[in-house]
Amino acid sequence: MPSPFLWGVASSALQVEGALTEDGRTPSIWDDFHRRPGAVRDGHSPAEACDHYHRWAEDVELLGRLGVNAYRFSVSWPRVVPRGRGPVNKSGVAFYDRLVDALLERGIEPVPTLFHWDLPVELEEAGGWSARETAHAFAEYAAATADALGDRVRRWITLNEPVVHMAYGHAFGIHAPGRVLDVPDVLAVAHHQLLAHGLAARELRSRGLEALLTNNYSPVEPASDSPADRAAADAYDALHNRLFTDPVLFGAYPDLSAFGAGEVPGAREGDLELIAGSVDGLGVNYYNPSRIAAPAEGSGLPFDFAEVTGAPTTAFGWPVAPEGLERLLLLLGERYGDALPPLYVTENGCSQTDAVTPEGRVHDPERIAYLEGHVAAVDRARERGADVRGYFVWTLTDNFEWAEGYHQRFGLVYVDHTTQRRVPKDSFDWYRGLIAARR
Repeated sequence: MPSPFLWGVASSALQVEGALTEDGRTPSIWDDFHRRPGAVRDGHSPAEACDHYHRWAEDVELLGRLGVNAYRFSVSWPRVVPRGRGPVNKSGVAFYDRLVDALLERGIEPVPTLFHWDLPVELEEAGGWSARETAHAFAEYAAATADALGDRVRRWITLNEPVVHMAYGHAFGIHAPGRVLDVPDVLAVAHHQLLAHGLAARELRSRGLEALLTNNYSPVEPASDSPADRAAADAYDALHNRLFTDPVLFGAYPDLSAFGAGEVPGAREGDLELIAGSVDGLGVNYYNPSRIAAPAEGSGLPFDFAEVTGAPTTAFGWPVAPEGLERLLLLLGERYGDALPPLYVTENGCSQTDAVTPEGRVHDPERIAYLEGHVAAVDRARERGADVRGYFVWTLTDNFEWAEGYHQRFGLVYVDHTTQRRVPKDSFDWYRGLIAARR
């Protein structure tokens, strides 16, 4: 009997847990980064976030009320292996033990992500993702976490959006660790993340578990039919959509010559053979399409962003284009053919300006329309042959949104970040009704 379609929500440890110094957890790169002047909007801190570390039972009850049959969360590397390598922190593991058991008691499948951008500081100081040894440290951490939870957790995601962590954290410096590297060094960061995935997947599969990789994808269109704009769009597509997918499905890197790269720095003999075929499912995080133009002279990159016209935008300013998700899911099938494993939409959602009414309600019709449109896009893609087996809304609760702090609200549940009071929004009720009707 085929597995049921997964209807879920997604979150990440750094964005919801808080308790950054409790029970043996050591600092992550975001603990340090948010203290830099101007790094996070208005100096907001993830120190408390949604206090999920203490309020996890309340949040699991919300998941039960919502009716999801899967919950994607991330495991905090510095909470489980505080120094990045070495002894496992039993108190940290115990937190995820409790969470997993509570989810299973309610018929909710735990779908953990092993790395959602919170690298332990000690590893960063030793070179971070620029160092090959970080990939081996990640495999050790993956093995230890699987040994602790693998008797109850079958499906694992290794990395979340490595392309974003590579670009924002190591090229543009706007996310932790805040580095601005040259192109060859940025590509070495990419390779070490892929190597980490391959090594971790080997550990997971040797234990009879499934390994998935989740990336951020964006269908790309050129700003015009000019050869220059088309070349720029191809370059951006190679970087954003293919850099972390071609190696795991085809065993080769895409053409990166537009970035002045012949071979990817850091790659050694046997690496791509290890990385190839290392996924049992592909996670698709989708928020918006990209429109790409030829770069201005002296920009340093082979592409530039152009405005996506004719679409409403979210509070983040991202264009709302559900048809882009349908196009993307079908494009992956066309591009990778029989090499493509089952797909899971592991994040999809929108930020809106939400407020609690005097009656204690949160009305968010724009979010409902957004989700309704994107679920319909998944339906259309499946009808046209896309093997999509799950859909996860980003996110359950309003949380710490990286460099935006608490200014962007993506949740189905409103959180007062002063009192930690949770208020389900109208979109919570809408999604609950959708799941009930589909199941």
